[in-house]
Amino acid sequence: MQDSFDLTTIFFLGLAVFVIWRLRSVLGTRTGAERRPVDMVRRAEPVAPAAANDSNVVQLGDRAGDREPESEADRWKGIAEPGTPLAAGLDAISAADRTFDARAFRDGAKSAYEMIVMAFAQGDRRALRDLLSKDVNDGFVSAISEREKRGERVETTFVSIDRAEIVDAQLKGRSAQVTVRFVSKLITATYDRANAVVDGAPDKIVDVTDVWTFAREAGSRDPNWKLIATESGH
Repeated sequence: MQDSFDLTTIFFLGLAVFVIWRLRSVLGTRTGAERRPVDMVRRAEPVAPAAANDSNVVQLGDRAGDREPESEADRWKGIAEPGTPLAAGLDAISAADRTFDARAFRDGAKSAYEMIVMAFAQGDRRALRDLLSKDVNDGFVSAISEREKRGERVETTFVSIDRAEIVDAQLKGRSAQVTVRFVSKLITATYDRANAVVDGAPDKIVDVTDVWTFAREAGSRDPNWKLIATESGH
């Protein structure tokens, strides 16, 4: 059996090829600043995971059970300090699902963040449906529809993800929920029908902080995670 790093790497390489094929026209672009999805969608209740054959759903971390047991001090090294609520939450998820790998999850969440934001920029409703819970998807789709009605288009350049850190982890019933704070840099501008800039600036880098929560059923044979909540961070 391959280790978690190999499985995660292979998965996201394959998923990246799929996304590039579907969203080739917007590579390097991201969501608009006029109303980012995190400003329109707030915390949602956990939802049942999608079917395991959904090729567009993101697997964020697995196969922790294949590794040798780690000491308490090393278990969440670089993720959470021993004895903290975050460490306790990760312990609870790990106990319920031995395939959970927090480090692989964090790395996978960065890829999911980029893919979801890219799909929103393109207005790719199908891709979003596969990656989001119903409540969050409804908010994203509504924002896309409003943007289209206004005749606006968004040009956003993704500069970097400067930081992605797990800030909360909870096991609610059988629902494993992990929250990640993303700190990124974007260049974004919104244009109206007359091609005039109505928001943002095409030559200015802005710092963006988003807090997203992903969930899946712990111990489920379905390895897929979905975005269930978004917030603007500080």
